[in-house]
Amino acid sequence: MEKRKEKTITTNRKARYDYHILDRIEAGIALTGTEVKSLREGKASLIDAYARIDDDEIWLISCHISEFKQGSIFNHEPRRKRKLLLHKAQIKRLNGKVIEKGLTLIPLRLYFSGPYIKVEIGVCRGKQQYDKRKTIKEREAKREIERGMSSGRKKNG
Repeated sequence: MEKRKEKTITTNRKARYDYHILDRIEAGIALTGTEVKSLREGKASLIDAYARIDDDEIWLISCHISEFKQGSIFNHEPRRKRKLLLHKAQIKRLNGKVIEKGLTLIPLRLYFSGPYIKVEIGVCRGKQQYDKRKTIKEREAKREIERGMSSGRKKNG
């Protein structure tokens, strides 16, 4: 089976800062025609978006997809609830994790996989303030190491 070409539309960079990502799952998303056209233009945001399980269905809530400029009166609502497409067994497994362990479902990435639009959902646990400071410290240390290595290459080269 050949691998489909993936093109990222948008990512949720804040999720990696605010949450510990324990598991990832790929889901399809039910969209209208004008939403797909807006996504092809890259007009979407996952900031403050989350997924919720209601009645054995999983919904993407608060994901902003801008209205299509050339759309008519049938244009979509930018922040409407959107259904995610997963198998029943996957939804039940996610529901068990969310209820039992108090985890959250956060969309990490919205992307094209061939002709389809997919959402990467993260099963996440919220970080405490000290975890966030630790993340920043690690990132800055890594950046300093990279700077030291790159300046060393310039002197030797």
